[in-house]
Amino acid sequence: MNDDALTRIAEALERLSPPPGAAPALDGADAFVWHTSPDRLQPVAKVSRVDLDLLVGIGRARDTLLANTLQFARGLPANNALLWGARGMGKSSLVKAVHGAVLAQQPDCGLKLVEIQREDLPSIGRLLDMLRAAPDARFILFCDDLSFSHDDQHYKSLKAVLDGGVEGRPDNVVLYATSNRRHLMPRDMIENERSSAISPSEAVEEKVSLSDRFGLWLGFHACDQDDYLAMIEGYCAAYGLQIDPARLRAEAIEWQATRGSRSGRVAWQFFTDLAGREGVKITR
Repeated sequence: MNDDALTRIAEALERLSPPPGAAPALDGADAFVWHTSPDRLQPVAKVSRVDLDLLVGIGRARDTLLANTLQFARGLPANNALLWGARGMGKSSLVKAVHGAVLAQQPDCGLKLVEIQREDLPSIGRLLDMLRAAPDARFILFCDDLSFSHDDQHYKSLKAVLDGGVEGRPDNVVLYATSNRRHLMPRDMIENERSSAISPSEAVEEKVSLSDRFGLWLGFHACDQDDYLAMIEGYCAAYGLQIDPARLRAEAIEWQATRGSRSGRVAWQFFTDLAGREGVKITR
């Protein structure tokens, strides 16, 4: 093959390859959603979140994540964080509330929240290239409800953030993920692979050890009745809803009894219903 032919092939391959990540336009918002086809960061005009003080019953997780995020915003070392545990106990709410609290304390820190869907994890390398090109900003990658099934290969893409590969994770990026599962995959699938594998100890090590790559593990557990009622009372105070305490307690307990559970989500759903009945508007 002559040199001209090789040159034409090289030029054709170069046209097919994606361009290097360019620094995104970040001035318009503090939060973004990552989209593919084409790759872009879509600004979020207003983040749906509650104030940090309204998150009751998760004090240790709140304080730990806030301290880690403040370190990161100041350009200091910080850990990736996995928030795992009971449904509806404020895992994703805490990530968004901490982001807002840090911006309130340090408005010029350049801290950005970037949400990425689990299905888009294979594109995360391209996203990291884009964020690496904006060294003046600090980015929290936020993946909500993260989990993997038996034959799911998306977890391999996640290692680009947790381990960083040859290039390493950009210094201006940290990952916060939420999951109902501590090891990011169902326990029955872990046991099935162990029982059917030639080397049981190695069969699921790659997937299970993925959670070990998070520097922070923050556990969330079902709340008791006192915390449940405290959440609702906090919402009433924050939104100016005045109601007889005995009536509030009775209706709140009846609500959770019909739902068969207590959680921050159930508390907010009750308050939403109560605010509607009492003619109180809610803005988040």
